[in-house]
Amino acid sequence: MMAFRVRRPHRLAVALAGLLAAPVCLFGAPANAAPAAPADPLGGAFSGAAARYEVPRDLLVALAYAETHLDGHDGAPSASGGYGVMHLVTNPTRHTLEQAAALTGRPVAAVRSDSAANIAGGAAVLRAEADGLGLRAADRRDIGRWYSAVARYGGAANPSSARLYADTVYDLLGAGIHTVTPRGETVDVQARTVEPDRGAYADAPDLNAPRLAAAADYPSAHWAAASTSNYRVGSRGASTIDRIVIHVMQGSYAGTISWFQNPSAKVSAHYLVRSSDGDITQMVREKDVAYHATVYNDRSVGIEHEGYVNDASWFTDAMYRSSAALTRYVADKYGIPKDRTHIIGHAQVPGTDHTDPGPNWNWTKYMQYVTGGSGGNPYTPEQVCGTGYSVIDSAALGTSGTVYLLYDTSSGRNCVATIKSTSLGTATATSAYLEVQGSTRITDSGDFAYYAGPVRASAADKCVKWGGKAGSSTYDSPFEHCG
Repeated sequence: MMAFRVRRPHRLAVALAGLLAAPVCLFGAPANAAPAAPADPLGGAFSGAAARYEVPRDLLVALAYAETHLDGHDGAPSASGGYGVMHLVTNPTRHTLEQAAALTGRPVAAVRSDSAANIAGGAAVLRAEADGLGLRAADRRDIGRWYSAVARYGGAANPSSARLYADTVYDLLGAGIHTVTPRGETVDVQARTVEPDRGAYADAPDLNAPRLAAAADYPSAHWAAASTSNYRVGSRGASTIDRIVIHVMQGSYAGTISWFQNPSAKVSAHYLVRSSDGDITQMVREKDVAYHATVYNDRSVGIEHEGYVNDASWFTDAMYRSSAALTRYVADKYGIPKDRTHIIGHAQVPGTDHTDPGPNWNWTKYMQYVTGGSGGNPYTPEQVCGTGYSVIDSAALGTSGTVYLLYDTSSGRNCVATIKSTSLGTATATSAYLEVQGSTRITDSGDFAYYAGPVRASAADKCVKWGGKAGSSTYDSPFEHCG
């Protein structure tokens, strides 16, 4: 999407008042040696802020990781005006940066650019949301009860986007986090099983739910409409569209969906791709003109990618493969040549001052996937089920596909996905199911372009029955893989 607008500083990096320094070796150090630097300043800041504002420490880390991968981007703002590790926002409709400064008693400049102050500010804002929801001390000790506060923290434009935002954070809690920050600090969150109390958001449309083929132009995409202020209705077709423009969001997937639904944004793109698993959301119809590439708006389809230009950790293989399959689909649909003249980065748009997708984007890999992957399914069962899952069994569905059973040892959860081998890109009847012994069967069934699933369930110490269908072939297992 947008390259950094360096004229405004971002959020991170403060001295950590009151935190203990790392233990110093008592042997062999010179008497005048300087005090050791804190071994884990961000980790300490999270722990200190969590204790001060009675916010679960792991929840605070997961929220920050979902927003920024714990990178404050040297004080530069995100596309929606968010600063620091905690993505505290100042834009025409939301002012959590200023709110954090008022709640913590720190200057706005410090909350914007100092890591510890920013983390404390994020904790204070999250606690304020919890207080507004009436969470008592006993409630606050249950990490699942914070769900609605997390949903509100994101400032989403509607309940479905708020649910996607909160689900992202809770999915991270379930998978666990092990990351090294740009300053070389290691921050961990142990994987755990959390049952989120979605409250009022339980009835909100689930943007992670199995997609409906008719809902979007691209069969594998979810549909979440951008604000009508952020694009122009059109009637474009193959005679008009001759470019695909690759962007980087300068923000998170859920946050960018919400920003494109905000009438004050005045920007949008046709598609958004998630980092962790390549999930795709369409927000503007291909026939309509999204506001993403100035002079190329009328002739192009824009694809946004979750993350930040200067942080390669966001550009996963799952993202590359999923985006390449989308690009290939759009190129074939409109007769666009699959080359770097017609598939371009935002930085190549004439007159732009943007730099995305930037030097960390692997164009060689991406174009190989676009041009060389048309014969195979771009999705793997691990991508569909998510981080931590590994294949433990599979069954061929004739020549039409394969159904896979996966397991995540850290969470004790199974997952089933059916990966198609034929009619790729075309919505055809496909299904996947998982039944834990003693529980109701869970099924994902519909007309899908690439896969059915994921179907997940907790199955530690229990037997499971699993299977699926693609084309005319079906597989049904007995109860097995017990314990």
